[in-house]
Amino acid sequence: MKNIMLLGAGPAHVQLLSRLAASPPADVQVTLVAPYPLQLHWGMVPGFVAGHYTLDDCLIPLEPRLKKAGVRWLSQSTAALDVDARTIRLADGSTFGFDWLSLDSGPLQDRQQIEAVLPGAREHGLFVRPLETFGALWPRVTALGMEHALRVSVIGGGATGIELALAIRQRLPASSVTLISAAQLAAGYPAGLQQRLLKALKQRRITLLPDLAVGIQAGQVLLGSGARLACDVPVIAIGTQSPAWLSGSGLALDPQGSVTVDASRRSVSHPHVFAASHLAAQEDRTLTSNLYALLTGAPVSRHRPAANALHLLSCGDRRAIASWGNFSAQGRWLWWLKDWLDRRHVRRCRRG
Repeated sequence: MKNIMLLGAGPAHVQLLSRLAASPPADVQVTLVAPYPLQLHWGMVPGFVAGHYTLDDCLIPLEPRLKKAGVRWLSQSTAALDVDARTIRLADGSTFGFDWLSLDSGPLQDRQQIEAVLPGAREHGLFVRPLETFGALWPRVTALGMEHALRVSVIGGGATGIELALAIRQRLPASSVTLISAAQLAAGYPAGLQQRLLKALKQRRITLLPDLAVGIQAGQVLLGSGARLACDVPVIAIGTQSPAWLSGSGLALDPQGSVTVDASRRSVSHPHVFAASHLAAQEDRTLTSNLYALLTGAPVSRHRPAANALHLLSCGDRRAIASWGNFSAQGRWLWWLKDWLDRRHVRRCRRG
């Protein structure tokens, strides 16, 4: 019997659970290691923050599909990995072996790493990830914002920070919203999309502060310029990190600390290990297909990147901005498209 271990309930693994629930292979033991029984679909989180969705609208329950697919679930976090010994150690100290391993925890925010560059973040900041914790805490911020105007600072000028800043402005119109980013706004996205996002921030009276956040204290954010920004709610939306336990796993890692993989999402140093990238949905689908092929004895395939990718970002007010190659557009119809795609994704995951 093949023994495959899935670390994390990221997009590729969630899709794999659906395929296994529909057609479970024989002679395979699949184990999922994930601390939460419910997953929040990120595509709908900005809409939840803006008040367009309830928390239940965004949730994908894992347990029904785990049972249907016959997948064993370990409600734990990973503490250590030894790929040469083919063992993992969980947070409770228990150890499990595996024949094949797949890593797909979704984007992570390592609090220890962030605290090292942003002292005070662990004590005073509201971290975006894990999404399940953020989703549970956000209603408290909303309740405070309904009582009196808040000073909200979103730290991080990537797509996550921008969408959240726009959503917060929609939900808390009386509060001030500042987006802090020393780097280029929405770096890595097409220029047309960047320009539209910058205009959207200005139109919605969101202050864009081109500075570096270097610390957080009670009631203020410390900036690299030496200034101090008054702040009641600092939202930590800066870049995601790889799990700390990867550094001692024995896997070949890239300079960012992620697993180095080939075009089939397989580790270049350990062929029995696969890993997600989360840079493109197409790559997640490649990982899902190859894991299912592995379980059924079919050959794995190579990822072939598309010439263009569709980007859809919410503006908070039931409008969205999209780009496809060099083409960009915005409007309510794009929000309707995004809303339909996100709701369809959640429905499909719930049905398995």
